[in-house]
Amino acid sequence: MEPMEFVPQTGAGKRVCIVGASGKLGRYMVQHALDRGYEVVGVCREKSVPKLDDYADRITVIGGRTNDREVIERAVDGCDAVLSVLVPWGVHDYSSGTARAVMDFAKPGARLVFSCGWHITRDGRDKYSRGIKAAIAFAKLMRITRLVDIADQYRAADLIFNSDTRWTLVRGSDLEEGPAQGLPVWSRHVGDPVLESNMTRRTDFARFMVEAAENDELVHEAPAINGCKTPSALAHASESA
Repeated sequence: MEPMEFVPQTGAGKRVCIVGASGKLGRYMVQHALDRGYEVVGVCREKSVPKLDDYADRITVIGGRTNDREVIERAVDGCDAVLSVLVPWGVHDYSSGTARAVMDFAKPGARLVFSCGWHITRDGRDKYSRGIKAAIAFAKLMRITRLVDIADQYRAADLIFNSDTRWTLVRGSDLEEGPAQGLPVWSRHVGDPVLESNMTRRTDFARFMVEAAENDELVHEAPAINGCKTPSALAHASESA
């Protein structure tokens, strides 16, 4: 039997709010935060509260829409960090409303970590493959269904980038399930060879989110991440050795 990995209790005595806690990524973040000793407050839609039943006696759950300002104000009260999954549901500013509420109500100095995909660019220097460009174009067309509004994620990102809060916007690659492989590698720009494999285990993405709250070097950064055991990451590590 392999020895269990020691997890530093970097969250001991601290409170973290996870916005979007009931989703796949959110539940992984809850577990990583608990493993590090955080007191956890989770926010999710009322109908999704049962998805957090496994943590019912270990976390505080607040049901409500994540762009509901009253819900967010109550949830982030006293939190040292807020981790938010920005989802582009509907056509009523779900992502930007969530981001705005978090930044408005989080206590001064709190670490604010947001998640999105590679399609968000901070300075226009990201270089996208044809496949990614096609996926972005399709996502934009989905607004006509009124189910998804990816443009609202761009609005949310602009709000974050122009904020003077202690933010980090983590840009995730394509995701897969599977055992943890380790903390993902990252780059400031999509198109960096280290990111070429474009695949991260969802649990490792969640770990990056949680550890970003503890890493001041990531304040005001928009890291694009990729799994540390992917071919492109391993090739980069070999070249750097």
